[in-house]
Amino acid sequence: MTMRRTPLPGVGVQYDLSTREGRRISVVVHQDGRRFLGFYRPDDPDACQATVPLEPEEATALAELIRSDGDSAAHLRHGELELDLVSERVLVSQQSPYRGRTIGDSQARRRTGASIVAVLRRTGAVPSPTPEFRLEAGDELLAVGTREGVRMLTALIGGTDAGTDAGTDSED
Repeated sequence: MTMRRTPLPGVGVQYDLSTREGRRISVVVHQDGRRFLGFYRPDDPDACQATVPLEPEEATALAELIRSDGDSAAHLRHGELELDLVSERVLVSQQSPYRGRTIGDSQARRRTGASIVAVLRRTGAVPSPTPEFRLEAGDELLAVGTREGVRMLTALIGGTDAGTDAGTDSED
């Protein structure tokens, strides 16, 4: 494990952690207290796969969770709820009815309850894509939701959900 600290003039400080497996994780601490957690590709440590913005209290809660044994009461602050959430990557294939269409066209959150929190594209990661973001074949959607919701989103994007109107235009 190696750790590197890089001052970012006018922004803050970037901390890079390289694991024994060669993975790189970055934390950028802005002067105003905001933090961004970045994850980098193992085959290209300069290519960021995804970033997660964290408010100061979220960063503190995450640090407490990482430090805790998972069973202690220390992480039961800030109104923690037990949710059965999963995150999965969902591929936009050549056959997807949403290839070339916007995320908003899919009405994914309304129809499945799952959220598309990032899009991983060959050219880079797009965190928090807007409903106007246009999907391309080969995109990987980072989806978060219940296991059932993510399963439904996978079927929706893949065009295998018989109960959807994926091939038709729909109102948003």
